[in-house]
Amino acid sequence: MSGVEKAFAAARAEGRGVLVGYLPAGYPSVDGAIDAIRAMVDAGVDVVEVGAPYSDPVMDGPTIQAAAQAALDRGVRTADVLRTVEAVAATGTPTLVMSYWNLVERYGVDRFAGDLASAGGAGLITPDLLPDEAGEWLSASDAHDLDRVFLVSPSSTDARLAMTTAHCRGFVYATSVMGVTGARSATSNLAPALVERLRAVTDVPVGVGLGVSNGVQAAEVAEFADAVIVGSALVRRLLDAETAADGVRAVAALAADLAAGMRGQA
Repeated sequence: MSGVEKAFAAARAEGRGVLVGYLPAGYPSVDGAIDAIRAMVDAGVDVVEVGAPYSDPVMDGPTIQAAAQAALDRGVRTADVLRTVEAVAATGTPTLVMSYWNLVERYGVDRFAGDLASAGGAGLITPDLLPDEAGEWLSASDAHDLDRVFLVSPSSTDARLAMTTAHCRGFVYATSVMGVTGARSATSNLAPALVERLRAVTDVPVGVGLGVSNGVQAAEVAEFADAVIVGSALVRRLLDAETAADGVRAVAALAADLAAGMRGQA
């Protein structure tokens, strides 16, 4: 099993879901992001998504966009993303990169796959890449033994769900709302139906993202999904912090709350 698959198996043995935490590389600095990600791992995050800052993130809401743009303005590039992956993967936590496809294509698909694997990365989440247009990535991820996580949404047809999940490895990322990312006061009522439709076509674990911002919501989503994915709420803690150290503490506190919710302790 891959590292991600082992994380799902371990959580399943404990009778709970997997907590997936997202933070972008390079914010508030490369080292600052590494510190924050390690803090959320220590607080109970099972799988990490390292975001690759991108100048035109069509899926990301204003919170993630703000952090990503600040990282780009400071000169953060793909090499810094890979350095972040290496530092986080050294903790033993499965570490995925979330990246828009153009960055990978410009870097070189096989080169990126090789460098990601060498850094200890577990795989790649590609929000804007369709499996039926991903031939080069399918080959490269197979060659370097990397998980590949594609996205589905409430508008996906049953045929699209089946085709997409057939090409996923690790888990499938179910976006539970229509629109961009962002923490919300309530979780989407579209999510349970989407997960039910996925269960009918695949045994691949289902991670639900977009909207979760606290442990109570995480517990709600974990009732029907295999994994709860949290990004914007964690990034917001960094954006609102007066100092990098304050940001690390705030991220750790939220991650601990989310982990408690996943374990029925919220």
